[in-house]
Amino acid sequence: MGSSQVARIVSLLLLLVQLSFVNLCLGSRKLNSLYQPPPMSLTYHNGALLEGDLPVSILWYGDFSPAQKSVVSDFLVSLNPGKDQEPSVSLWWSTIQTYMKKAGKKETRAVLSHQTSDKNCSFGKILKKPHISQLALMANSKPGGLTLVLTAKDVAVEGFCMSSCGFHSSDNKLKSAFIWVGNSETQCPGQCAWPFHQPIYGPQTTPLVAPNGDVGLDGMS
Repeated sequence: MGSSQVARIVSLLLLLVQLSFVNLCLGSRKLNSLYQPPPMSLTYHNGALLEGDLPVSILWYGDFSPAQKSVVSDFLVSLNPGKDQEPSVSLWWSTIQTYMKKAGKKETRAVLSHQTSDKNCSFGKILKKPHISQLALMANSKPGGLTLVLTAKDVAVEGFCMSSCGFHSSDNKLKSAFIWVGNSETQCPGQCAWPFHQPIYGPQTTPLVAPNGDVGLDGMS
């Protein structure tokens, strides 16, 4: 077999390989274009739901600046869709609204009710979980409402930074619920302020820039 024939055979083989590669790529593109991620599926288990206008009260425990309070208040208001609220988390909140519709309930609209400050920390700066329940009562939430108990960065709460960054509970008698979240800026930002702080465990990727320049408050929101 002459060298010219060998060259032709090699060229033909290369051409076949290239054609096979092109077909493989086109096939992959077709499969990818046909794939659609499944919609989020939420199942209602017949539990109690907070529906309609939801009055939200805030109990500030410890020292919070006006700017910090504004961050949380703006976040709550942005849950509701509006033309002049950018950026907004209302798109994420719409997932909750879909869940409410499936359950046959009214859409939930967060309404900022009133705010109470306990700057002097009436229960001290080392709290047990029962203290959080008592603080929620101090906020005088309306029946069917929600209370946010927010503790400052120098307040230690039972289980904080060890087993949780916050927790929630409810009062059947008052038909209300409360959520507690702590400011982790000085205690455990690597656990409770991610992705705005370097995580303690896992991939050590560069943290995101805190949108309000406050790692602790942005982590709480």
